Amino acid sequence: MLTVFTEDGRARAATVVIAEPAVVTQVKTVEKDGYRAAQIGSGSTKESRVNKAQLGHARGKALRHFREIRPRGEAPEVGSAIDVSVFSPGDTVEISAISKGKGFQGVVKRHGFHGGPRSHGQKHSEREPGAIGGSGGRAGGRVAKGIRMAGRMGAERVTVRNLSVLQVHPETNEMVISGAIPGRRGTLVEIKG
Repeated sequence: MLTVFTEDGRARAATVVIAEPAVVTQVKTVEKDGYRAAQIGSGSTKESRVNKAQLGHARGKALRHFREIRPRGEAPEVGSAIDVSVFSPGDTVEISAISKGKGFQGVVKRHGFHGGPRSHGQKHSEREPGAIGGSGGRAGGRVAKGIRMAGRMGAERVTVRNLSVLQVHPETNEMVISGAIPGRRGTLVEIKG
């Protein structure tokens, strides 16, 4: 991330995204497949890491990732490339990615619980969840489904909407997008305009 100064002098937090060109590998139609979509492939890898079916499907290119997009207008042609030049500064985008995995976390970090008081004889219960509804009550002597507890946190698909494109650099395949986006460095992100 970095700080970008706008023309009116405001500082904006921004993220630099390297968006390699994606190649259209298949176009799905309503007549043949039952819905309209375009399958795109991106990222290069060694040819030995791709099986022959994928290599033939991608017309000899060793692509690493495949995704389907729903085109708004006319579907792009097979073999055409989609790069950062389809975006322009001021566009509003939504970004989806897998968030950072944080492992097994307690209820304070995972759900924002406040924990117990730090005084009045409390010894080891500062970050404990408190009552979980065990004896009687609405659940009848068991813990009800959906009670928020400690557990694995992160590593799930997150979508951030209404981010604006600040800069586009087609010569280096880079975009500067306002705000933070999910994931770590190197995470595959989907950018929808």
